Amino acid sequence: MNKKPMSVYKLSAIGLMAALVFASSNISINIPTILGISRIHLGNAFCLLSGLLLGGVSGGLAAGIGSCFFDLTNPLYISSAPFTFAFKFLLAFVAGTIAHGAGRRADSTKCNLAACICGSLTYVVLYLGKNFLSDTLFLRTELATALIDLGQKAATSLTNAAIAVVIALPLWTAIRTAIVKTPLAEKLGIR
Repeated sequence: MNKKPMSVYKLSAIGLMAALVFASSNISINIPTILGISRIHLGNAFCLLSGLLLGGVSGGLAAGIGSCFFDLTNPLYISSAPFTFAFKFLLAFVAGTIAHGAGRRADSTKCNLAACICGSLTYVVLYLGKNFLSDTLFLRTELATALIDLGQKAATSLTNAAIAVVIALPLWTAIRTAIVKTPLAEKLGIR
């Protein structure tokens, strides 16, 4: 099998989107929970946008790298950086794979909406599952306390998911419309 190497344009786009994910993750509101802090932030919107723009793997890399670097630069989240990389990678991977799957051009609003919802819900389930297991298995928190924390984090995560979908879809439309008119579209694989 002759695998085509990743182009400089694609690598640059991954780096650019990772930087946007990192920067947008800093725009946040901290929400105290019973066992820590949760955040409403714009990072997930740019993770979804990475998937829609670059496809599954490339978008996943941009989302995972940008989010992981955010965690590595914040002492509150440094220990969860590997989980963040994996979970945000999967968020964008699911969105990008659905949007670009089966030869689609990621130009269908309904398909992109479904892609964004599936990607966001993937992340919410993974994030809540990790937190519940951490609270009950590692912190040895009582089940009632862990469930209250889970409920608080679920509310914040679902709010993040809704904000991400509402922001990512119009941004994708605007960016795609601008890029399709340039020679860069072919180099990035956007049709």
